[in-house]
Amino acid sequence: MSIKICIFVAKNIITEFHMQRRVLLIYTGGTIGMNRNPQTGALEPFDFEHLLNSVPELMQFDTQIETFQFDPPIDSSDMTPALWTDLSHCIADRYWQYDGFVVLHGTDTMAYTASALSYMLENLTKPVVFTGSQLPIGQLRTDGKENLISSIEIAAACDEEGHALVPEVGIYFNSHLLRGNRTTKQSAEEFNAFESFNYPHLVDAGVNIAYHRERILKPDFSKPMTPHFRLDNNVIIFSLFPGIREDLIRHIIHTPNLKAIVMRTFGSGNAPQSPWLLNALKEGTKNGKVIVNVSQCLQGAVEMSRYDCGYHLQEAGVISGRDMTVESAVTKLMHLQSHHPDDPETVRSLMQQSIRGEMTI
Repeated sequence: MSIKICIFVAKNIITEFHMQRRVLLIYTGGTIGMNRNPQTGALEPFDFEHLLNSVPELMQFDTQIETFQFDPPIDSSDMTPALWTDLSHCIADRYWQYDGFVVLHGTDTMAYTASALSYMLENLTKPVVFTGSQLPIGQLRTDGKENLISSIEIAAACDEEGHALVPEVGIYFNSHLLRGNRTTKQSAEEFNAFESFNYPHLVDAGVNIAYHRERILKPDFSKPMTPHFRLDNNVIIFSLFPGIREDLIRHIIHTPNLKAIVMRTFGSGNAPQSPWLLNALKEGTKNGKVIVNVSQCLQGAVEMSRYDCGYHLQEAGVISGRDMTVESAVTKLMHLQSHHPDDPETVRSLMQQSIRGEMTI
């Protein structure tokens, strides 16, 4: 992958450099930068400069906007941990040159990427705002223009001391900024594509932009941001369902090199009380695998002491993912496993702590 560099400067730049805000706009791919092929009807990417030409409103910003483009653009279904590392390098290598970052990304895996970046960028003191659109930005009814314009405004916003108002990784869609590692894609059809069901909005944009400062992470501005580039993707997600087969579960648990499992259970963390399932999970945890219990419900938390079946999961060594999203749980495991490769107990301990605001304790 290569990165195409282009510089776009708004016409009303404030002349004094110390007052000028700078935002880096990173185009990774996604619907926002697509065009419809007149012959096939399929969406295909076009050059990023065309995207900027479709949003002349950007010329009204008193902000310097520079852009980087992944070349070729990445369909979000093809997103990988290696590309997350490329993206984190792109931000970390230019961190002190900009006041904020806006990442244009396909919606299908945006919540995974935002979650991963939240763990990879420790003590983040500047906004990293992910956004995109449900319709290409060149279409008449596109949601892309508002998403892009508001994301840039939020990324450039600061307080009286010059500190960023939203120094964390967020997803902006349909007039709301959500915490990235709390967010899930909820609709493939509506403009309201994302929601953070277990955490309130960080920002609501209407006639005015309302910043809910009490909900926003507060980093130590006296310390630098610490990037982490390693990820260990020896992890798998599986969902329980009535009639799930023993041989398939055992096959997953005994997969060579597998270090962790995100197990999506029923309701508040419940699972069948079949002896074979509990024994299989116990075998996995005794062999050093980290098994995290995350609910299949979009809203609510895992409470393993609430029902008897949850209590038996605890006895088998399964740990609670509380109210983490699946996207957040799996990327957090990748991050922790890369830093504690031979220490599953430390991974288990940290999975039950909130390290980037990803769970309610």
